[in-house]
Order: sequence, then C-alpha cells, then structure tokens
Amino acid sequence: MKTGLRFFVFCFVLLDLLTGSAKSQSQQKKGNVKITFINCMGNQPMSLDSTYTNCWNESFTISQLKYYISNIALQTSDHRVTGEQNSYHLVNEAENFSKSFSFYLSPDKYTSISFLIGVDSLKNVSGAQTDALDPLNGMFWTWNSGYIMFKMEGNSPQSSAINNKIEYHIGGFAWADNAVKKMVINFPGAPVSLNKKNIIEIIIRTNLDKFWNATNKLKITQTPVCTTPGVLAAHIASNYAQAFEIVKIIQQ
Repeated sequence: MKTGLRFFVFCFVLLDLLTGSAKSQSQQKKGNVKITFINCMGNQPMSLDSTYTNCWNESFTISQLKYYISNIALQTSDHRVTGEQNSYHLVNEAENFSKSFSFYLSPDKYTSISFLIGVDSLKNVSGAQTDALDPLNGMFWTWNSGYIMFKMEGNSPQSSAINNKIEYHIGGFAWADNAVKKMVINFPGAPVSLNKKNIIEIIIRTNLDKFWNATNKLKITQTPVCTTPGVLAAHIASNYAQAFEIVKIIQQ
C-alpha cells in the first residue's frame, strides 16, 4: 500500500515538473507585457479617505474603489489579435499589488490594447468562480444579477442617503442594461515592439473625474446611491468608460 502511494506521489511530482518545464519553455519564446493602472482625480493619483470636489462643486471622500478588468488583448497593425489567457483581474485601490499584473504574448509589433471593464456574460452565468472572480471578494450579487463590474463607496455632505453615504455598485450584463464596456485604446506614437528579451509596461490612468460628467451627468445631490442593474447603472458605466487612457508605455 505504501509502495503504491509513493509511486502515485512520484508520478504526480514528475507530471508537475514536466508541465512547469513546458510552460517555462513556452514563456521563454514570448515577451512580457505588464499592465499598470493608476487611479486618479484629474491628473493626480487619488488616495482613499481624502476629500475631493467634483465638477458640480460637490465634496466627497472615497473609502472603497474596485473594478474588474478582463479579456485583455493586444492588436497588431494588420489587425491580428492575441490576448491573455483566463484574463480576469480585480483592481482594488486598497491593494497596491492588484493594480499591476503581467502576462506573456508572442513577439510582434503592437498598436493598441483592448479590454473589458467588467466581467463577460459567460462568467456571469457560470456558477461559483475562484481567484479574482471569487464571490468572497465582495463583487458578486446573485446568479441572476451577476458581478458588480465597478464599485465605489464613500461619503458626501451633499448626499441625502443614510450617514451621507455615496454607494455605486454598477453591474448588469444583459441587453440594454449591459454595464460591461469594451475599451480599445491606441498606443501613442509608433507601434510597440515586443520580443522575448524585453518587457513592455503599459501605464493606464483611470481619471475618476469622468465618473460624474462624461456621456451623462451624475450629481450626488440627485443620485447618491445606485446598487442595482438598470438604465441608471448603464449610464454611469458609460461615464467611467471614458476615464481610461494610456499615459505612458515603458520598454525595458
């Protein structure tokens, strides 16, 4: 019995080593892409629990900020697309490590990046998930309503809600109420070359000033809370979809 168990453990370890070796060799043939998100108010990095003023002269603080970035892909000048596998990330302002992540892509010259703000419809209806999509992250409603794509909470003297809270849990993935937004951002300047010896870091600024006034007007005095899918959530999603822009690409 013990001999059989030892043999099983040996086979398991050997398989793990072989799989890891194959993965390492595959990565050696590819280039490293790093994505970094910087949450800002205007051009300045934001900090939790600091006081800010929006374009409507309403003051507020943010105690929690989270959003999903998924289905990341890079495009070449001839419109070929290659993307990260199992591409789901939860950006959490309270956790610095969550705002940067890396993956490997084939060497090429790339001209743009695309990603979803939110979680695609398939994952919304696929049952319990793990890692970034784990319901324990506090970004999941129900199997019917799916994931919260973007969450911002805090307080404002202009809020009429209990304890002057502001609470925006933006979600919905079906039909006209779809809050999942696809972003395609062109790289500034010439195409960026990725090879197996270099790393490219794409730094993306999320300007939260756009949350209040981009495609639609959002005033705290009128709407301090939105926590269900619907027309309002979709309108707010259209606002923050305009908040993302590339500020720099670093080649190392």
